[in-house]
Formats: sequence, structure tokens, C-alpha cells
Amino acid sequence: MSVAFRIAGYLRKYPVFAIGTLAAALISTLLGLVYPRLTGYLIDEVIAKGLGDRLPILIATLALVFLGRDGLNALRILLNNLFEQKVILDLRCDLYSAFQRLPVSWYDHRSSGDLLTRVSEDVTNMERMLIDGIEQGLVALIQLVGVGIILFRLDPHLAAWSLAPIPFLAVGALWYTVTAHPRYRVQRKAASAMNSLLMDHLQGIRQIKTYGWLRQGAERFNQVAQEVRTASLKIMRAWALYNPAMAFLAATGTCLVLWFGGHAVLEGRMAIGELVAFLLYVGMFYEPVTRLHGLNQLIQAGRAAGERVFAILDAEIEPGHSPALASAVLPARDGAAREVRFQNIHFSYRSGREVLHGIDLTIPRGTSLALVGPTGAGKTTLASLVARFHDPSAGEVLLDGVSLRNLSLGEIRREVGVVTQEPFLFQASVRENLELGRPGATGAEVERVLRAACAWDFVEALPDGWNSKVGERGVRLSAGERQRLSIARALLKDPPVLILDEATASVDTATEKQIQMALEHLLAHRTSLIIAHRLSTVRRADAIAVVEQGRIAELGNHEKLLKSKGLYAKLWTIQSEHGEIQTIEDLFSAK
Repeated sequence: MSVAFRIAGYLRKYPVFAIGTLAAALISTLLGLVYPRLTGYLIDEVIAKGLGDRLPILIATLALVFLGRDGLNALRILLNNLFEQKVILDLRCDLYSAFQRLPVSWYDHRSSGDLLTRVSEDVTNMERMLIDGIEQGLVALIQLVGVGIILFRLDPHLAAWSLAPIPFLAVGALWYTVTAHPRYRVQRKAASAMNSLLMDHLQGIRQIKTYGWLRQGAERFNQVAQEVRTASLKIMRAWALYNPAMAFLAATGTCLVLWFGGHAVLEGRMAIGELVAFLLYVGMFYEPVTRLHGLNQLIQAGRAAGERVFAILDAEIEPGHSPALASAVLPARDGAAREVRFQNIHFSYRSGREVLHGIDLTIPRGTSLALVGPTGAGKTTLASLVARFHDPSAGEVLLDGVSLRNLSLGEIRREVGVVTQEPFLFQASVRENLELGRPGATGAEVERVLRAACAWDFVEALPDGWNSKVGERGVRLSAGERQRLSIARALLKDPPVLILDEATASVDTATEKQIQMALEHLLAHRTSLIIAHRLSTVRRADAIAVVEQGRIAELGNHEKLLKSKGLYAKLWTIQSEHGEIQTIEDLFSAK
């Protein structure tokens, strides 16, 4: 189905606005057709014959015609604006819903600035094509047909000469339609790249200033802005050639009417009032032709934008997104935790390189498993399978014996909580960020989790307490404070399964101790999978899995692994001999 037909599908929800807008436009157009005929009559039958007593009635009639035309135009504009804003809202809501349905891996290959451009600019261009294109296009066509009939009824010979430029106008319109779409596609892509770079630089402004990268940053932005300028100028140059050329061809129709109509008046075959009326109708005929040329430009921009929007709406959604497709439900919990089992797990990213090779692991209910290993070993990939951010290429992840593939995503993510190395806070209040874990939580519940996460003291000291805004990405708080709030959020959610993805990696030792206290509350009576960065976290785990090159190299608790004198024991010995080494990554580097 073409982009235009798909966009037009959004009209069906609002038939009253569609019909009202078109009716107002059509009636105002029909009223406009009265003006030339009355003008000709006024000149030939009133002014030429000196019948001044008829002048007030005709002028009053013309004023009423203009009032009706312009009043209906005002109604049309009002209905059109309401109509287009409803459609824009629907498009943007559909697009946002699509964002929520797409898998996490889809975002790995897109920039936020590009997606923002599609929601803001591309949707608007689609809407203009949708409503303005249909309404103005239909009215223009009706006006063309109506005025054309009037012209041939007034004088068929003169009408034929007045329409002589039409074939040339059609050829010009066809040329522009065929050649314009690639230009608009390039321009939308360039604008998206510029917005992506701008968002990237605004988010990294501290790093740009810190590293003295101001000149280089400006040069990169100037380069992409120049690409937008170049693409836009190509569109403008084509329009600068096309639009005046079409206007000139339309004007030749008026010139032909003046030539042949003037001779007819001089020879007494036509009254001067009839010629004036005919000229006014010719102007009314070519006015929608000009409007259609402008709509052609609008349509090409809308097509390019529509392709970008529908590319998102048509993207393959995240498996398990629809609850109706779930074939199983989790058994009722008899405790706070659930068992997690990895059964012969293999996983490959789009590159085709397999990063997990036959992983078999079981985390019994209420126990913790720590994953240690070098960067790229597959730790985070393995943990992401539990929240079903990805699906394994082969094998199964089971929650209390039920495959995640058979569960809805909503059920999985109610059961699984995640605390990441870089906690994300929304530009909202402390409480609003916490209630992401449990909407509508009571004040007592919020205070309880803040105290348990060792966050109550600093939150209470904020200007507005838990109603204080944290700034974009939590910029008004320290790294340790953001992390403790993310732990409080997970506590409020109270999930039976918890993933800690290097939750203390980005904080200092003193802050780590506070976070460790908070983690003790968080880990209690839950099944937890811990991607370990600090050795203190590793040592407390019920079991430790050493992951190397996508395989489990060793498995056991701290004491057992030390006695086995394998890789983990060697790493621990290195740590003992080099007291300054604190993290697993340091140990693997030292090894």
C-alpha cells in the first residue's frame, strides 16, 4: 500500500471533521463563483445603461456573497486546525506506542535525535500531506471543473484558447513529481543527522568543554548543517524553476483571452462586461492550478516523511509484547523468589558472531549468582536474557520452569527488576522517579524504601524533599545518590528476581559502602543475578560463575573456587598480592 493511502487511513476516525471541512471549503468555493458573473452584469446592465437604482442591491448582494465565502473559510480553517491536531496526536501516539513495542536491540542502531525528528518534524509533514493535500486538492479540482464548465458555457472558442497552456502545465507537474521525491528524502535524512548530532553534543557538553573540543565540535556541526543547507537548496532551486515557469504558462492563458477577447469586443461580438467576467473566471481557473503545484511540493515532502515514520510503525515488534499471544502463566509464588534456569543457551547478535556457547546455569530460589569475567565475555548479554531484552538463538531461559518465550513481556517484567551501572533518572521529582517501580505508592512506602536504600538523609535535605526535581538524567544528584535512588526504585517494585549490572562500579569506596548496605536490603529473600565489579560483592554471592569467551569456565562459591586453584583462585591471588587492584576487570588485566 502506498504511503499516501496509508496516511489517508487516519481520516476514518474523524468523519465529522472531514465532512465539515470539505463542505465548508466547497460551499465557499461555489459562492466565490458568483462574483465574476455579478461583476459582468454590473458593468453591462447597470453602469453601461446608467441604472443607478440597481447599484445598491447588487453591491449588497456581492457583500453578502463575500461574507458567506469568508465566514465559511473561517469555519473551514477552524475545523481544519482541530482535525489536523487530532490526526497529529494520533500519529505521534501511534509512533510512541511503536517505540514501546520495539525490542531493545532495535535502538542499538538508531540515534535519539533521528527518532525525535521523526516524531516532531516528519509527523507534521505527513499531516500536512494528509489533510491540506486532500482538502485543498479536492476543492481545487472541483473549482477547476466548475470554472471550466462556466468558461465553455460563456464562450467555447475563447475557453479553448484560455486552456491552451494546460498540456504544458501537466508536463511540468509530471516532471516535478518524478524528480522531487529523492531530493526530499535526502533533505529529511540530512535534517535527522543534524538533530542527532546536536542532541549528542548537548548531552555531552561537559565532555566537550572538559577536553577543549569546542572548535572541533563546531566544525562537525557546521558540516552536517551544511549538508542540510545543500539538500534544502536543491529543493528550493527546483521549486524556483518550477513555480515561476508554471505561473508564466498560466499567465499565457490570460494573454490569449485578452488577445482574442479584445478583438471580439472591438468587433462587437462580446460586451466588455462579459470579457471582464470571463477574465475573472480565467483567473479563478488558474488559481487552483497554482495551488495544485504547491500541493505537489507538499505531497513530495509528506511522502518522504511518511516513509520514515512507517519504517518505525512497520518494524518487527518485541517478541511476547502482546499478552494474548502468551501460551503460559507463571505458577503462584509460595515465597518472595523464583528459580531462574539457563538451559543450553546460545546467543548471536546481528553480526552473526556467537557470544554465548551452550550456557547451563541454575539460580535456586532466594539465592544469588555472581558473574565475573573480562569485558566482552558475555556477562551482560546473559543477564539481559532474563529480562527478555533479547531472546537466545538456541536454548531456553526458564522462570520457575516456564520458558520466557511462552510468557508475556508484561508478566516477565513484573517479576524481574534491574539496577544498572549507570542509573537513569527522568527529569521529574524524586518521588515520580521512584513510583516508576510502583505507581500510586503511599508516602509511607516511599519513605520506607528511601531509608532502606540509605537515601533518606540526602533526599530529606533537598529543597523540596522527595518533590525536588532531579534534573535531566538526574544531573542535580551525585553518582552515588542516583544509584541509591535506583535501588530504592527497585525496592519499591519488590521483584522476586533481581539483576544487578555492576551496580557499584561508578562510585567511590565510601559511597560503595552505603550502596552495599542498601543492596543487603534489596537482595534479601530474592533470586539475584549479579554482574560483579567489586570483589566484595562477589565474595558475598551464594555462587560465582567465571565467564570467559562466552562459556562458564568455573562455578562455585568463593571458598570452593579458591580450593579448586583454577582461574578464579589465580585472580584472587593476584588481588592479594596487589592491594591496589580493586575490581574484577583489574584482575583480568593483571592476569
